[in-house]
Amino acid sequence: MNDDRKEQLHSLTIERAEDTQASGGPGWAALLIAIVLAGGGGAGAAWFLTPKTEPAPTMVAQSAQTSAETVQTTPAADPVASPRPTPSSGLVASGYVVARRQATVSAEITGRIRDVLIEEGAVVEEGEVLAYLDDDRARIDLDLYEAQQAAAAERAQSFSAQVTEARTQLTRTEQLINSGYATDSRRTAEQAQVDSLQAQLSAARADLAAARVRVRSQRDYVDRHVVRAPFGGVVIAKNAQVGEILSPVSAGGGFTRTGIATLVDMDSLELEVDVNEGQIQRVRAGQRVEAILDAYPDWRIPAHVEAIIPTADRARATIRVRVALGERDDRVLPDMAARVTFLEQD
Repeated sequence: MNDDRKEQLHSLTIERAEDTQASGGPGWAALLIAIVLAGGGGAGAAWFLTPKTEPAPTMVAQSAQTSAETVQTTPAADPVASPRPTPSSGLVASGYVVARRQATVSAEITGRIRDVLIEEGAVVEEGEVLAYLDDDRARIDLDLYEAQQAAAAERAQSFSAQVTEARTQLTRTEQLINSGYATDSRRTAEQAQVDSLQAQLSAARADLAAARVRVRSQRDYVDRHVVRAPFGGVVIAKNAQVGEILSPVSAGGGFTRTGIATLVDMDSLELEVDVNEGQIQRVRAGQRVEAILDAYPDWRIPAHVEAIIPTADRARATIRVRVALGERDDRVLPDMAARVTFLEQD
């Protein structure tokens, strides 16, 4: 048994023959592979068994250092350079932009609209024509009254001439009477003629005055068919169209219009806000406020309290306050929502 094992062990030994070394046979290759594997395994074992250390936070430290440098190099704000804001009283109220001068422009008579000369957004001057009503019938009546006035003037002129002639004849008759060539009865008759013609002349003149009044009245009636702007402003609504019936009073049924357009004087815009009646003692006329429109939240408008309306809203327990704007700007439009902050009084 021992001999057999020795033979087996001897068979496993590597023969270092010269021919094998010279040819670089497979024995050297196997040995090199074993060495490489052994070296790799040792390195792996060494990496596995070596305690691991956390890498140094190089980038984080650099970032923190950069931030620290940034903070250190930022100059501090100069408290003297920035103005101190006016302290607020803590009272804030909401409301809307309103116009002190706003009107729905209409005619003073009832008539059919013939022409409308304005549109929304138009800027008009005081007295500018906005619309025309159909005035054909009114002009026909005007022509009639003017003809009657002319006739009355002719009659008055005719009676005036007759009175002049009658007086001349009466003067001649008196001369003849003084010379004894005429009687008193003739003078009496001629005097009666003068008096009659004078009365007719007075009546004709009265008729002429009446005719002139009728003509003047009819001309005014014709002029009322023209709708004019009562003041300068901007048209914010066009309420009627050509062909519709316009009336200064509502006729019912929705078949008539009570106005041509709605006109607003933009220079009269202000704010109306509702203040809780429990806080109204903190509001005074002339008090400075700061207004902010919801449409422009970054625009702070200086303003002041114009007046406190001396009545309360029972349902909402508020009192209305008028606020006058310190700036006039095209961005401010009627019915815009706004918030008002009341500032502390000096």
